[in-house]
Amino acid sequence: MKGQEWYQEDDIAEEYEEKRFSRGGRLIDRREKQAVLDAIGPVEDRDVLEIACGTGRFTVMLAERGANVVGLDISGPMLQQGREKARRAGVSENMDLMRGDAGRLPFPDDSFDSVIAMRFFHLADQPASFLSEMRRVSRNQVFFDTFNRFTTRSLYNWALPMGSRLYSRWEVSRLLDSAGLHLVDDDHDFAFPYGLYREIPNELASVFRDIDTTLISSPLGKRLASVSYWHTRVP
Repeated sequence: MKGQEWYQEDDIAEEYEEKRFSRGGRLIDRREKQAVLDAIGPVEDRDVLEIACGTGRFTVMLAERGANVVGLDISGPMLQQGREKARRAGVSENMDLMRGDAGRLPFPDDSFDSVIAMRFFHLADQPASFLSEMRRVSRNQVFFDTFNRFTTRSLYNWALPMGSRLYSRWEVSRLLDSAGLHLVDDDHDFAFPYGLYREIPNELASVFRDIDTTLISSPLGKRLASVSYWHTRVP
C-alpha cells in the first residue's frame, strides 16, 4: 500500500513533525492532543496503548501526565524518533515503544484501560481487523480518528494521491458494530484540509482557524468536517 510504504521511509521519520506540525500545523497538533485528553480524561496510572504511535507525539504527552503507555508502530525509524523524544522529556521509564503489526497485537485480551489510534485509519488496509484487535486488548475504551468522504479531504486526496482511505459516517458505524464497540461520543472538525494549515504561517493559520470553527459550528458543520474523532466503549 503506497501510504504504508511512504510512512516507513527513513527520511519521512526524520522530517515528519517538522513538515506537519510546524507553522500553521501547530494548531492541528494542539487540537488532536486535546481530543485525546478530552476522551481519556484523567490519565494518571492508567494503562494506555497507542496504535501507530509514530514519533511519540501522544505517547510522550500521556507519559508526562502519569499514564503507563505502550506505543506500537510498524516503522523502526519512527520509533527511534519517539525514543529520543521520550529521553528528552524524561519519561522513558514509564513508556515502552515497540515495533509490531496492528492486525496482530502482541498482548492478551483486556490488557489496557484505553487504546487509541490517531492518524492511522486512513492508512489501514483492513480497518475492521485492526479495530477488532483494538477492542480485544481494551478493558474499557477505544478512541480513534478518521478522514471523511465528501469533504475537502477528498480534494486533498485527489491532489496528493497516497492511498489514503476516507470514511463516511455509515462506514464507521458499520465498523463499530462489527467490532462490538459502543459509540459514546463523536466530534467533527476542520472544514479546511490539514494541508492548508501546514503551508501558512501560524498567525495566518489562526485567522483561518477562526473561520473554520465558525463553519464547523454551523448546522452543516458535521457535513463539512474533514476529520472525525470517535470515542467508544467496550460493552
